[in-house]
Amino acid sequence: MLFEPVRIRSLSLNNRLVMAPMTRSRAIEANTPNALMAEYYAQRASAGLIVSEATATSPNGLGYPRIPGLYDVEHVRGWRLTTEAVHARGGKIVAQLIHTGRVAHVANLPAGAEVLAPVDCVCPGEIYTDTLGLQPFTPARAMTEREIAQAIEEFAQSAVLAIEAGFDGVELHAANGYLIEQFLNPNVNQRTDGYGGTIDGRNRFALEVTQAVCAAIGADRVGIRLSPYGVFNGTGAFPDVDAQYLALCETLSALGLLYLHVLDHSSMGTPPVPDTLKMQLRRCFDGPFILAGGFDRASAETALAEDRADLIALGRPFLANPDLVERMSAGAALNTPDMATFYTADAKGYTDYPTLES
Repeated sequence: MLFEPVRIRSLSLNNRLVMAPMTRSRAIEANTPNALMAEYYAQRASAGLIVSEATATSPNGLGYPRIPGLYDVEHVRGWRLTTEAVHARGGKIVAQLIHTGRVAHVANLPAGAEVLAPVDCVCPGEIYTDTLGLQPFTPARAMTEREIAQAIEEFAQSAVLAIEAGFDGVELHAANGYLIEQFLNPNVNQRTDGYGGTIDGRNRFALEVTQAVCAAIGADRVGIRLSPYGVFNGTGAFPDVDAQYLALCETLSALGLLYLHVLDHSSMGTPPVPDTLKMQLRRCFDGPFILAGGFDRASAETALAEDRADLIALGRPFLANPDLVERMSAGAALNTPDMATFYTADAKGYTDYPTLES
């Protein structure tokens, strides 16, 4: 079942394996995608669906060094190298759109950009910068309602540019403690206006972003990634987390989205997303459902057979194995990821992992 073709909304996929989004930090010139990135994604085009690394919708959303953007004509030209290379090998690819919010340092932002969040706050911990090394996160300023509306429009405009660049759709990054989840999570979002204070208030930004992007490019080209119970970037569980995400999912379901992508990071030592909530989200969402988090071939096949998901997303196995689909289908051994090269700037640990043929 894992290796059988499947259709999700408007997309026909060669198999049910999804390459999960993974930050790789190779957009070294003005956050613009390049030929090296195109080679990396093309190598992995046998995935049923590729979700690109997180791609900023705004200069304010470029919290990390060397992550790509998608808000100007040069970004469109750069990304077109990747989409054409993936399509030439029969693959499908969507752009994951992100605004990092408070997960940022000003040294990683272009001139004039600012660190913004739902409230005045500082993300706990440190972040890497190319110029200063590890640094505490830059304090974020609370967004005004006008700035919230601008951020929503930036997501919609980036989605339009993604289609112009040749992507088959977009995925909204509402997980891992970035801006959309900062609004969702009351451990961060202490607003008392219409964008906080209640389940509906905290869900509002995520829903308005999604609705704006759907209006811009069509709902059947829009997926969304969620990580309830996630702890990254100072989030964490909270009272009524299940009720909030089920309410969010119910409204998202009515939009006719391309898919819902649920991430569980417990394989990396974080608290698990309860199986009961995963199944409730699965039943609540009327559309293609992706699960991610620590899967191998056996557990992926089991999840599909038990109807817990329609597709399974894998991250690090795709990072280290450009021919992962072929290796898994043949039962071959997998390459081991080299963590030291995850976020460096060149081809080592990026496009030089061996294939079975080599």
